[in-house]
Amino acid sequence: MRILVTGATGTLGGALVPALLKAGHEVRALSRTKRDGRGNVEWMWGDLFSGNGVREAVDGVDAIAHLATSGRKGRGAVDVPGTRTLMILAHAAGVPHVLFTSMVGADRAAYGHLRHKLEAERLVQESGLDWTILRVTPFHQWLQQRLRDHASLPVLPVDRSLPWQPVHTGEVATRAAALLSAGPSHREIEYGGPQVLNTEELVRTWLHASGLRRPCLPVRYPGRLYAAQRAGDLTTDASPKGEITWHDYLMPPPPVLSDDFASEHTASPTSPATQPEQDPDLHVYGGDEGYERPTRS
Repeated sequence: MRILVTGATGTLGGALVPALLKAGHEVRALSRTKRDGRGNVEWMWGDLFSGNGVREAVDGVDAIAHLATSGRKGRGAVDVPGTRTLMILAHAAGVPHVLFTSMVGADRAAYGHLRHKLEAERLVQESGLDWTILRVTPFHQWLQQRLRDHASLPVLPVDRSLPWQPVHTGEVATRAAALLSAGPSHREIEYGGPQVLNTEELVRTWLHASGLRRPCLPVRYPGRLYAAQRAGDLTTDASPKGEITWHDYLMPPPPVLSDDFASEHTASPTSPATQPEQDPDLHVYGGDEGYERPTRS
């Protein structure tokens, strides 16, 4: 299939584009910055807010992965008007399937940026196109950046009552690619990380991984959105879930080598590496990772 990806330069887009290519799809990527085609990706200029270039971008595609978002501070400029423009032009072009990425809790806690997400979901559902909505929990990468933004503070304010269910963008991209390959479901599908942690657990794991020491000041964040999060409205029990935990994202475990890998990378009995007598200046030290070959004086 030829799939148009909006928000292709974002955090999720950067993971979805290679996932789609790996699955054998043709990818057309929409960007507000003019780019030359690179590799197997067809880059097209377009602006969802104004609509410029979008008509050309949707022409001839078999599906759209609509990832572009205004974010938490964008006041819905892309989520609502941009989605409306995209749906109108996609319908006119006869696009068979639109997958829209939303957030877990948009239907239960329509406050702040989640209100814009819910409105965008409605625009997709009422577009006259076949659709799939993928609601996800916050990304590992987003939470890490948010904590980095506070790294200079001498004390970190922590609300222990808030549950978080972080998920890796690579796993979300794999899930989205599979849904696009399967075709429209006309359902809202939730996808979250493998574990639910409170804010203090998140922060202390990040501090340990970053080699930082900061005291955590207990606070209680105000507002309706935080109240909904506190009640568990932004987490999900849906399956399947991601498998990469917050700890393993920050401190990845060493790779486990299979027997096949070991056999492929072990010198054979006839290899020169196992015949040190053929070179009097060569010393072989099994298992000595710090060894460097001596030089002739």
